[in-house]
Amino acid sequence: MLESIDRRRLLIPMTGVIYDKFAPFSYALVRFATGAILFPHGVQKVLYGSIERYAATISGKGLPFGLALAYLTFFAESVGAVCLALGLFTRIAAAMIFVEMVVIVIYFLWPNGFFWTNHGIEFALLWAILCLAIFFRGGGRYSIDHYLAKEF
Repeated sequence: MLESIDRRRLLIPMTGVIYDKFAPFSYALVRFATGAILFPHGVQKVLYGSIERYAATISGKGLPFGLALAYLTFFAESVGAVCLALGLFTRIAAAMIFVEMVVIVIYFLWPNGFFWTNHGIEFALLWAILCLAIFFRGGGRYSIDHYLAKEF
């Protein structure tokens, strides 16, 4: 269980009540937001993208099995993102997205530098780090995994 906030350290001590009340939900919020923000990227690829175009782009970077990796990308960014947001098969979804984001950072975005405004690694790297942390922590208290009493 989480420790309560030491109100003596707070600039405004009465805010400790708010922190104590909402702190247990903070991890669920981060997990949900990570999946929910990624989900539109998956939907965009599935509805408006061509699997053949993604496969060609992936193969063009020298990666093998371009078509299979394109389908895995579609799956990770849509189904995996929903699972992450809901906390269902959380560790599997986080690992899947983590691997995808590391590949994207190394093979696709690295030459563009750090900043996302230049199509750099910043955003994908953040997703990778969030998914790595979620992988180690699991679904948490407010997840479907928790209610199933199983950690996947």
